[in-house]
Amino acid sequence: MFWGKLKEITKVIRDVDVQDIVVPDGRIRQVAYDESLRALAASIKEHGILEPLLVRKEPATDCIPVFHLIAGERRLRAAEIAGLDTVPCVAIEASEVDAAVIAIIENLHREDLNMFEEATAIGSLIGLSGMTQEQCARRLAVSQSYIANKLRLLRFSKDERERILKNGLTERHARALLRLSEEAERIRVIEIFAERGMNVAAAEEYIESLLCAESRAAEIRSKPPKSEQRHKLIIKDIRIFYNSIDHAVDVIKKSGIPVESTRKETESGTLISILLPKAV
Repeated sequence: MFWGKLKEITKVIRDVDVQDIVVPDGRIRQVAYDESLRALAASIKEHGILEPLLVRKEPATDCIPVFHLIAGERRLRAAEIAGLDTVPCVAIEASEVDAAVIAIIENLHREDLNMFEEATAIGSLIGLSGMTQEQCARRLAVSQSYIANKLRLLRFSKDERERILKNGLTERHARALLRLSEEAERIRVIEIFAERGMNVAAAEEYIESLLCAESRAAEIRSKPPKSEQRHKLIIKDIRIFYNSIDHAVDVIKKSGIPVESTRKETESGTLISILLPKAV
């Protein structure tokens, strides 16, 4: 198993040239060049990097070693801003997949991931490691329902995710929105949440009202017009009447009276004739 093998991975702390570190594509968390990054760069310039970066060493190319970054991209970018030529790194021996799993777990233990970055990380962790939701929950020390709820967030499109984050909606707002099946409807409701400043309780109540209205509309659409209902009711009553006549004729016949019953369709309706003998 990977987790047992992880304990045996060799770790080596060394200074690595910044230019030799490659940042893989498709990172879970994108580094923003904002004021906080510049503040980190100033701190690194004065005090150095206190926590080494985590990298995976690749075979040398043209006698130049290549290190793939696993964790610590903000520290790397801040070091570049600070003008450092080298950064302290922990180099590990791991396969590409194992390194990706380590990177995901390292990201998941950060507190500044937004809900969609965390959901993406969990989805990637399960996909790469082959773990079940239950195993993933145990590994991250959370409940299985926590994992399931996070994975549900992956149903949102990129546009929806950006709108939810831009409008400062919470994860509970997002889960309420998932009760709506159409993306266009969800986007419309996101804007309504933002415009009205709805808290979670108000948002959930609003979604419930939409679903009830939709259910009622579907029920009305499924019912035939009243005239059609009345027509079906009349036909049903006539059939009962026919059955009653047939039953009465059978009773008379069983009593020994040779009665005859005929039915004839005319332009104005159905003519039913019952012939009883004058003498039995």
